[in-house]
Amino acid sequence: MKIARLWLKIDNLVECQVCWRKCRLRVNNVGVCRNYVNLDGKLVHVGYGVLSAVESRPIEIKPFFHYWPNSTSLTFSGYGCNFYCPWCQNYHISFSKLPENPRRIMPEELVEKAVKIGDNGLCASFNEPATLFDYLLDLFQLARKHDLYGTIVTNGYFTPNAIKELIEAGVDGFSIDIKGCPTSRRAIASIDHLKVLSNARMIIDLGGHVEMVYLVVTEFNDHEECVEWILEKHLEFLGADTPLHINRYYPANVWKTPPTSLTTLMKIKERAEKIGIKYVYIGNVGIEGLEDTKCPNCGKILISRRRYRVTYFKLDEDRCPRCREKIPIRGRYIP
Repeated sequence: MKIARLWLKIDNLVECQVCWRKCRLRVNNVGVCRNYVNLDGKLVHVGYGVLSAVESRPIEIKPFFHYWPNSTSLTFSGYGCNFYCPWCQNYHISFSKLPENPRRIMPEELVEKAVKIGDNGLCASFNEPATLFDYLLDLFQLARKHDLYGTIVTNGYFTPNAIKELIEAGVDGFSIDIKGCPTSRRAIASIDHLKVLSNARMIIDLGGHVEMVYLVVTEFNDHEECVEWILEKHLEFLGADTPLHINRYYPANVWKTPPTSLTTLMKIKERAEKIGIKYVYIGNVGIEGLEDTKCPNCGKILISRRRYRVTYFKLDEDRCPRCREKIPIRGRYIP
């Protein structure tokens, strides 16, 4: 366990400053994410090093399509979340409390494992990385010394101070879920989705790489008003070059509406491209071509992907070899 870095003392309470929930806790009370506790008037990260999974995975599965193409990252997760989406595929860990008397995996052990098996970086995924915030800072600082990149797959609800700390620690790749819009009220109704977009903008301004993921959930965020809001705000806040992954939802946990139709996904992709978003992908469908990167200027296929691996890569450094259009890619292609 470790005393947290971001918290305030307010009378007899402590206020967590890791995410916008800003849980105010009395002594011995636990935050929404179940990983931060008020112990003796101090905010303590009781989930430090308590991991639920550790495995090597392709970077494309996160999804990252414009970040270190075809590389692999040692991917890990903790327990708990700060959103608790009712359709969560990983609810068995995201909705779980910390195990009793857990084994803690220290940052040194995780970095050593990544180096040993030849991964190119580290990625916090599966459950919300905000639950491991203080652990991430120590881990990614160490990873950077071993030339390992740092990435997280997140709902993007960090406070600005937390974002600054993460980037300073070595996190430069952020796969961020945009869950919904102001009219999405059937679930996670207390979330301010604009904060997610403004956080993504802040990350870009601080030099980080961002890819947005829009999981189109049936009867939650798939109505026309919500689609328009998400696409227009993406363009307004993040610009045309920030990749957008439009992903298919499947029933999970307690949300049992039908899977997103391919027709709906294709219409959203067409609309996104029509308003000017340059890199739009459809995921979770397994259809060849929908995850290819094409030059937005001349249409040439530059990167093809299948089963989360790159099968074709044709860039002249960071430019289209045909028309010389600059393509935003972070890191290098791993053959």
